Amino acid sequence: MLIVLAALGLLALLAAGGAYLYVRANEPGDVNDPDVAFERNDPRPAAPRREAAFVWPDYGYTKDRNRYLPAPAALRPPFRTLWSLGTRDLVEFPPVIYQQRLYLLKNNGVLLAVGARNGRERWKRKLGALAAASPTVGGGVVYAVILKRLHRVRAGRVVALTARRGRTLWSRPLRARSESSPLLYRGRLYFGSEDGTIYALDARTGRIDWTFKAKGEVKAGLTLRRGVLYFGDYGGRVYAVSANSGRKVWTASTKGAQFGLSAGNFYSTPAVAFGRVYLGNTDGFVYSFSARDGKLAWSKRTGGYVYASPAVADLPRLGPTIYIGSYDGSFYAMDARNGKVRWRRKIGGKISGSATIVGNIVYFANLAKRTTIGLAARSGRPVFSFPRGGFNPVVSDGRRIYLVGYASLYGLAPR
Repeated sequence: MLIVLAALGLLALLAAGGAYLYVRANEPGDVNDPDVAFERNDPRPAAPRREAAFVWPDYGYTKDRNRYLPAPAALRPPFRTLWSLGTRDLVEFPPVIYQQRLYLLKNNGVLLAVGARNGRERWKRKLGALAAASPTVGGGVVYAVILKRLHRVRAGRVVALTARRGRTLWSRPLRARSESSPLLYRGRLYFGSEDGTIYALDARTGRIDWTFKAKGEVKAGLTLRRGVLYFGDYGGRVYAVSANSGRKVWTASTKGAQFGLSAGNFYSTPAVAFGRVYLGNTDGFVYSFSARDGKLAWSKRTGGYVYASPAVADLPRLGPTIYIGSYDGSFYAMDARNGKVRWRRKIGGKISGSATIVGNIVYFANLAKRTTIGLAARSGRPVFSFPRGGFNPVVSDGRRIYLVGYASLYGLAPR
């Protein structure tokens, strides 16, 4: 009897070991399809000119969320601190810039208007109980989405205010929470929500023009390119939807989590460039899809969650490159065509937020250490370090760097 039991135990162990080896052998790995079209005719973002006319209107700077600002060579470290503003509250997302003011939405639902030159508070408005997004600005109006409009209400709202004085123009309650940084384009406001609804609102009145229903929660911002909106959901799907009508153009799925048995979550706001859609996933992969039809061009595994959104640039003497951090404590520069790692900088801790490229330097934050780091975009060589940081740290007007700490805001200029 003991011999039979021992034999059965051995068989069970061998079966379990075989199943483990099978799963490991079939675990999703990196993908590269060279047949997916790659374009090199993307227009270079315009360099800033007159300070008074400069606008950083959206999370990610441009509508395609590339997070890249060409800047004069003089805008580089070392920096001196022009001013600092303690916010007292967590700030996950960076401000937008309009008419020499910064508009910053704190996690406690307070929207601040701050002078870009001196850091002085111009006005503040309590819009809700909880928020986690950048606002958007255009035509003298600031738009913001809220996760919770009241502490006891698990639903958000969207608000439009005058940029000059913070007067509310309209407000619309939402059925669910929203932390999807909104996008303003041709008189419409676009964003997603946690019940999977994508909204297109008339920016002047707040009236709903159309909605689209995704199959999972939509937490990331929507990205616009050539009349199409791109976004991911918490079911591991990526969508392309017509900005004009809300009609689905294509959808693609991923299965990179739990040894290919399930999909991870897309918290990453996509960047669209070179005919591709780039975004990270909690399954640890960075993905590149064809913007035209959603075909997977490549996927590259990192060693941890990728909450961050990618920054994208085509720099001379380097070529098209994706910059993104991971919870594995590494920051990556990947070839935008095939996902090959150009360089990797191991910094330890966790990188949760997104990077910004200003000139030839890429800035990002280390959440675990609450610091901000700047690396040479071509080589990954460290060139800047600041003792404050957390999530999405840097925006710029081409003359100054505006840096978001964990609960603070700074204006920095070259020495």
